[in-house]
Amino acid sequence: MLLKKRIPAFYIIKKIRLEVLYVLITGLLVNYLTAKYKNLIPEMPIAIPAFIGTAISVILSFKINQSYDRWWEARKVWGSIVNESRSFVLQLQSFVSAQKQSEIKEIAYRHIAWCFSLGQSLRGLDATKDLDKYISQADLDKIKKHNNKPLALLQLNTLQIADLKNSGGLEVFTLVQINTTLVNFSNAMGMAERIKSTVFPQTYRLFLHFFIYIFVVTLAIALIDIDSFFEIPLLLVISSAFFLLEKSATHLQDPFDNRPTDTAMTTIATNIEINIKQLLGETEVPEPLQPQSFYSL
Repeated sequence: MLLKKRIPAFYIIKKIRLEVLYVLITGLLVNYLTAKYKNLIPEMPIAIPAFIGTAISVILSFKINQSYDRWWEARKVWGSIVNESRSFVLQLQSFVSAQKQSEIKEIAYRHIAWCFSLGQSLRGLDATKDLDKYISQADLDKIKKHNNKPLALLQLNTLQIADLKNSGGLEVFTLVQINTTLVNFSNAMGMAERIKSTVFPQTYRLFLHFFIYIFVVTLAIALIDIDSFFEIPLLLVISSAFFLLEKSATHLQDPFDNRPTDTAMTTIATNIEINIKQLLGETEVPEPLQPQSFYSL
């Protein structure tokens, strides 16, 4: 997730370097053709590129709004995971008998592993990375057999809580409340997976780029009387603004794509780990994850 820090200019330029190159080539080509065939090319009223530019702005505005909605929904999902994680441990401590404290810790640690595993899975990375710090080797062997590693961890916690109820360590009514929290974890995971698997229409981006290049061509023809030393930089600046907005929207629409703009799932999972360990009364807790130069993981 991007922070309120100065974003390096290289990071911004890198995102649109190909598009700017294409605009430069297009602008130079149109400038050459209009100069060579000036008598054959009709005069282009400035109102035409102005109209196209306005249409592009409206389309970009719609895309940015839709993309931000996806990003914000992803952040709300992880916000609910934070709240439910705290409630989950508090429920275990309130409802499970005092003789079962070791099992409370085991379940809580497995939940920490679930948070990290879910973040890794959504980013398309190894969902079992570093989980040996929180769960036993036996649990690790079990979840490796599943395609959905976070779901396997959730199942292990569910089965252990059911065993607690069967052994008399948990009352029926309190089991219902804890099960509700577990269902909420499953729902949050499902919502995150839905966002991840729902692809924003690629044709939308292609058509938008097509209209931007049409805008560049018409504007270059309309500015035929302006010297190329002024015309080409003007084309680059205006088109760069459009491409930067489009690129920002494209990144926001994929909040789990392991980019600086994605949801800071590792940071959130680390904060959950800190909260849970402190609720368990442990003194050795990790430090909050420090952000990178201009974004957090």
